Amino acid sequence: MNFVEELEWRGMIHDIMPGTQEQLQKEMTTAYVGIDPTADSLHIGHLVSVMMLKHLQVAGHRPIVLVGGATGMIGDPSGKSAERNLLDEATLRHNQECLKAQLSRFLDFESGNKNQALMVNNYDWMKEFSFLEFIRDIGKHLTVNYMMAKDSVKKRISGEGNSGLSFTEFTYQLVQGTDFYHLYQAHNCKLQMGGSDQWGNITTGTELIRRKLGGEAFAMTCPLITKADGGKFGKTESGNIWLDPKRTSPYKFYQFWLNTSDADAEKYIKIFTLLSQDEVAALVKEHAEAPHARALQKRLAEEVTVMIHGREAYDTSVEASQILFGKSTMDALKKIDEDTFLSVFEGVPTFNISKQELNEGIDILELMAVKTQIFPSKGEARKTIKGGGASLNKEKLSSPEMSIDTSSLLNDKYLLFQKGKKNYFVVVAE
Repeated sequence: MNFVEELEWRGMIHDIMPGTQEQLQKEMTTAYVGIDPTADSLHIGHLVSVMMLKHLQVAGHRPIVLVGGATGMIGDPSGKSAERNLLDEATLRHNQECLKAQLSRFLDFESGNKNQALMVNNYDWMKEFSFLEFIRDIGKHLTVNYMMAKDSVKKRISGEGNSGLSFTEFTYQLVQGTDFYHLYQAHNCKLQMGGSDQWGNITTGTELIRRKLGGEAFAMTCPLITKADGGKFGKTESGNIWLDPKRTSPYKFYQFWLNTSDADAEKYIKIFTLLSQDEVAALVKEHAEAPHARALQKRLAEEVTVMIHGREAYDTSVEASQILFGKSTMDALKKIDEDTFLSVFEGVPTFNISKQELNEGIDILELMAVKTQIFPSKGEARKTIKGGGASLNKEKLSSPEMSIDTSSLLNDKYLLFQKGKKNYFVVVAE
């Protein structure tokens, strides 16, 4: 596989330094991407550069993931209007291990092959530097004029965000350049990749290698992913879409991809899956012929969810998504775990009752019209039940005279009532 051509048809190349493709065709090449360890999980904003590393390894080259333990203590000015919080070493090490576990879903770290992936932490070599050594061995090789010319620096100095630029952040590009210089020497790493906002920092590294060692190094960036409507990719009202199922449930993760627009789905399926050019072309054609069937979104959601969370979590998410559309059964409802249940019914009116009362059994009309406000009165509840318009846990309530006890609880805690086709209510028994 030609790595550059593969990324090109997928729309994953923004800038590429002359000579990069020739270097990759000449020999197995080691390339790295830096990842910020400020959280113990990746989010989908990281996925583009991770997929670049995945394609790199599939093409026979060697990926390095650089965890920015040192740079995470500083803060990168690129695209940001303020400094980030600084983390202690124990937190950074914990985050690093969590990130490696997630990255192992994409990259081979253990096979012993020549192009086995490697994870490094720049804190391991940066902590050895004294300030005097740094300004002598690194700082003197790059002029302030060169550093000031970077777009990320220009924007912050010109007053965007009105916070200016600290000396710490100004030197960030030197620290990142030092990383490239170190990896070039220690691991013969000749290529750095990242988002297009990193171009200035990456080229500082290639320049440092050229000036200090007379060596040749290369740079490649991918576009920053945007949504067709101009909104920020990967952000929802509740925040980032994380890869950690404790932060973002597999169901919510699946729904994010399923709900992408047609234009975004066509772009994302090239970037975030390993489907071939022919497979993508066939899906695009199928989607164009029947857009209402949402073939692109369904396949995108399947591929990414299975890649991150596995087939079982994907199947559960599909089953759970049927619940809201009335195509589900009580058996399916009983199978989904608590996190998925809460994700599906997030925002639904919720009422709390004592589990003790359920132990003894509660009259259905009392429960729906007095203990909760699912119905405004017992009379209306009785009429709706008799007309077949009320359900408990996806099964129609058969009689207004019935009683409900703990045997009806889902996950030993929840009752799901439905009034008509679309009105859901959750009762929590604690």
